Amino acid sequence: MTERPAQRTPNRQLAALIAEAGFSNAGLARRVDQLGLEHGLDLRYDKTSVTRWLRGQQPRGTTPALIAEVFTRRLGRRLTAQDLGLDACAPVYAGLEFAATPEEAVDIVSGLWRKDSGSHAELRKIAFTPAGLVVPSRDWLIGRPDEKVARPGQPSPGLPAPLERRGVPAVPAQGRPAAPGLPAAPDREGPPPRRRVPAERGPGQKVTAGDIAALRSVGELFRSLDDAYGGGHARQALVRYLEHELEPMLRGTYGEQTGRRLFAAAADLTRLAGWTSYDIAAHGLAQRYFVQALRLAQVAGDRAYGAYVLVTMSRQAVYLGHGREAVQLARVAQQGVGTSVPPVVQALLHAAEARGHGVLGEVRACTAALVRAERALEAARPGDEAPHWARFFDEAQLADEFGHCHRDLQQFRAAAQHAERSLQLRAPAYARSRLFCRVVLATARLGLGELDQACQLGVEAAGQAAEMRSVRAAEYVRDFERRLEPYKDAAPVRGYRDKVAALG
Repeated sequence: MTERPAQRTPNRQLAALIAEAGFSNAGLARRVDQLGLEHGLDLRYDKTSVTRWLRGQQPRGTTPALIAEVFTRRLGRRLTAQDLGLDACAPVYAGLEFAATPEEAVDIVSGLWRKDSGSHAELRKIAFTPAGLVVPSRDWLIGRPDEKVARPGQPSPGLPAPLERRGVPAVPAQGRPAAPGLPAAPDREGPPPRRRVPAERGPGQKVTAGDIAALRSVGELFRSLDDAYGGGHARQALVRYLEHELEPMLRGTYGEQTGRRLFAAAADLTRLAGWTSYDIAAHGLAQRYFVQALRLAQVAGDRAYGAYVLVTMSRQAVYLGHGREAVQLARVAQQGVGTSVPPVVQALLHAAEARGHGVLGEVRACTAALVRAERALEAARPGDEAPHWARFFDEAQLADEFGHCHRDLQQFRAAAQHAERSLQLRAPAYARSRLFCRVVLATARLGLGELDQACQLGVEAAGQAAEMRSVRAAEYVRDFERRLEPYKDAAPVRGYRDKVAALG
C-alpha cells in the first residue's frame, strides 16, 4: 500500500506577521533576496516561494534567519525564525541577543570569539542592521543589575572534598601522620617545594588580581596598536587572546568583587574587538561585539562603561549614515547615567549626540549638543577622577568633534578652524585620528575654494592611509577624492592624482 505524504500545517505565525508588516508575498520575497545579496547569496525567491512557506514548507539553509531579519528591520523588534513558525538554522544573526544571565552572556560572547578566530572571513560578510540596535539599548536602559556574579570553586571530579568540609580538623603539613598506604610527610626545614604552575589556564582555575591587571595591560597594548596602525594590524591576535585566555578566566572561579572587575575587563576587550572590526569594515561583526560588550558591562555593574559602549555604537551608526539611530543611542547613554558620571564622560556623550545631528543636517540641535559638550569639558578639573577609557577625550578630541560636525553641516570656515586646532593639540600616537582630522581640514579647504591647500593635505592623508591597515582611513581618502571630481581637470587635482598614484 502506497504511503500518502504527510499533510503540512499552514504557517499562521508567518501569515500574521506578513499582515502586520504590510508585505505582499512578492514584496517579502524581494526583501529576502536583497538581504541575501548582502551576504553574497543569490537566492531568487518569488511570491510562489512565500506561498509555499505559508502552506507549511520549511525554507532551507540560512533562509529562516534571513526572513526573520527582514521582519526585524520592518517591525523594529528582534524576531527569530521560531517566532515566524520556521525551523531554526545556523544562527546568522547570533550575537545580537542581550543575554538574560551572566552565564548566557559568557556563552554568547565566547561563541563569537571562537567563530571569529576560526573563520573570520565568513563573519565579516554579516550585514549591519539598524533594527538590531533597538532591543539591546532598551534592555540595558531598563534592565536590573545582575545580583550574583561570583563563581565559587568546585572540587575536582572524582576527588573527595577537603577534610575540613567533611568535619575532620585539618592537620598541619609538618609531621602530619601518613594516610593509609602512603609514606609519612617528613618534617622539613627551609622553603616548601615549589608548586608546579600550569603553562596554560584551564576552565575552573582561580582568577587573581594579577590576571585582571594583565587584561588591562593587554587592552592598552592593542589600543595603542589600533590608534597607530589601524584595526587590521593586530585584530586577529586580539580575538585569539580573548578565546584562549579570557574565556577560561570567565569560566574560572572568583568572588563577587573579582568577578565584577573581570567582567569589566572583558567588556573593554570585547568593545575593542568590535572597534577593530569596525575599522576594517566588518560592520555586522562589530555590531555584535558592541552588543555583547554592553551586556558584559552590565554584569560588571559599570553603568558608565555601558554608556561608553552605546557611544561607540553611535559612532558606527554615524559612519554608516544612520544619524537618527546615532542620536537615539547617545541619548539612551545620557539617560542611563544621568549626572552621576565625571564631566569628561558627559562631554563625550554630548559630542556623540552632536555627530548624529550633524549627519542629519540638524544645525540647531547639533550646535546645542556641541555647546553642552564644551561646557562639560570646561567643568573638568586636572585632579578629577576619570575612567581610563575616557582620558582620550580632551581638547584635541573636542576640537575634532567640532570639525567633523561643521564639515557635515557644510560650515567650512568653522570646520577648518577646529580641525587645525585639533591637529595642533593631538599627540602623534593617535595617528589614525590625526589622519581623519587632516581629511576634514582638506575637505573644509576645498569647500572654501582653496584647491591647492586641499590637495596638499589630501596627499599627506593618502600617504598616511597607505601605511595603515584601516578601511576607514582609506574610505576617508576616497570620500575626499569624490569631492574632488568637479575639479578633476584642474592642475592641483591632476597633481594630487599623480602623487597618490606614486604611493602605489
